[in-house]
This record gives sequence, C-alpha cells and structure tokens, in this order.
Amino acid sequence: MIGDPREAATRLIAELTRLGMTIAVAESLTGGLVVAELVSVPGASAVLRGGVVAYATELKSTLLGVDAELLAARSPVDPEVARQMAEGVRRRLGSDGRPADIGLATTGVAGPEGQGGHPVGEVWLGLAMDGVLEARGLTLGGDRASIRTATVSESLMFVLERLPDLATE
Repeated sequence: MIGDPREAATRLIAELTRLGMTIAVAESLTGGLVVAELVSVPGASAVLRGGVVAYATELKSTLLGVDAELLAARSPVDPEVARQMAEGVRRRLGSDGRPADIGLATTGVAGPEGQGGHPVGEVWLGLAMDGVLEARGLTLGGDRASIRTATVSESLMFVLERLPDLATE
C-alpha cells in the first residue's frame, strides 16, 4: 500500500536527524518532487544535501556518472541505472571529501505513453549507502500525476526500510 508522501518525508527527516545522516537525491521521472517533499519538512536542512534533476538521458551520465554505454544499451529505465544514479548523486553532493550518507534515485516512465519498450508505470528506485547498492522495481498504475506521487512515497519508504537501527513496525 502506498502511503502519504508528507508523512513519509516527515518520518525520514526525523530518522535521519536522529541518526546524524545526510541524504542526496537524483530524480528523473519525479522531476524534483522527492526533494520538494523533503524540504517541506521543518529541519530538513540539517540532513538534506540537495538534489539533481537529470531528466534528459545524457545528464544521467554527465552529471551523475551513469555509464553511457549502459544507458545506450538498456535505456534509463533500468535497475542498474537507478543504482548508478543513487551512487553518483551520493558522491556528487557530499561535502568535505565525503559522500552523502545516502543516495536515492528515481527513474521510470510516468506516461502518458511508454518509452523505449517500457510501459507506463515501470519505475526503478536506486539506493546507495555504505555497503548497500540496491534497486527496487515498481509497477504503478494510474495517470502521470498519480504515478509520480506514488514514486515519491515509495522512494521515501524505501530509504526508511533500509536505514540502520530503524525500529520495526
């Protein structure tokens, strides 16, 4: 079940603050909605390093370091692309020579039409932390706006699920 993005953002900011961890976000299909949701929470500046909207395919390579051959072979809608986006933003938006603690990425097809053989609603989330490099696939229904909103919620929940020391619900 897809939760409320505001509630997920509030929980994530609180948990990152408690843990003293930072997060950086790379977005494609969400176009900045993940970062917008995070910055809507008071106190976000303590943990949010920033975000990169790499909507155009070539920006995923030039800004985030995603392998250009991978993008050409598989398209941006791919689990490895999501992982590389997450690791790339983590490194690019770190400070003092250290990467951000967490990199989060969204890529996929919001519609109204499929893209490169990928159907509307196919979404990949990428997550990068020390010792963690994961991708999670989603198949979402609805219109463009609902797919993008659901992606925001699911991406924030993905991070919450993987944070160390998070109490199990």
